[in-house]
Amino acid sequence: MLAVDLTTAAELYRKYADDLAAVRDEQRRRLPGIRAQLDDVEAELTYLRLRELRPATVVEIGAFHGWSTTWLLSALRDNGFGELRSYDVVDHVLRSVPAELAGDRWTFVRGDARKAQLPVDIDYLFLDAAHSARFARWYITELFGRLSGTPVSVHDVFHGRRPMPFSEGAVLVRWLTEQKIDYFTPSARRAPETFAALLAVKRELGLDVPVRSGRDNPMVFFEVA
Repeated sequence: MLAVDLTTAAELYRKYADDLAAVRDEQRRRLPGIRAQLDDVEAELTYLRLRELRPATVVEIGAFHGWSTTWLLSALRDNGFGELRSYDVVDHVLRSVPAELAGDRWTFVRGDARKAQLPVDIDYLFLDAAHSARFARWYITELFGRLSGTPVSVHDVFHGRRPMPFSEGAVLVRWLTEQKIDYFTPSARRAPETFAALLAVKRELGLDVPVRSGRDNPMVFFEVA
């Protein structure tokens, strides 16, 4: 597996710089038609991690308008390998994902993922749905127990120095601490030095013109042991 740290993240930016530049241009053109949720650095790190890991089955819980979905699908397309299964209680994403990007690599399931039949084997798990403590307790109990060495991304954890009290992020970070699982975040509030270092790498590579204006990047990356 690929544990994420600042050194690894910088290496991935350099390794896939040309492909990432092309995807950023594509995403910029898509942006007027999609309500974007992810900020640039966390979206780019998600793309880069999938490029390097080459997962066979990616599960996305919380597709909403499809911004994260198009980043995930772009990585699978560029790998020439893998499938994405997306779950959400609304189907806005069906109006946002281009048919040529979806191809035969994407399946969307409308409904509550907690009641869905998720794949037995999950090679990458992307979570951006109900940001409640209850939801976090569900996936920690029901999903993480099935995973072994699986890379995971969880959005909306560090909009500040600490997660909001009684939130998904608070439950998740407490669990990660109890399990002694290291996590990585590019959050500008939680890890300002990391965020600044990644921006410096992006400037070096000519990838510093923003795709969108958000700068929180509150996502956390880790692997379930």
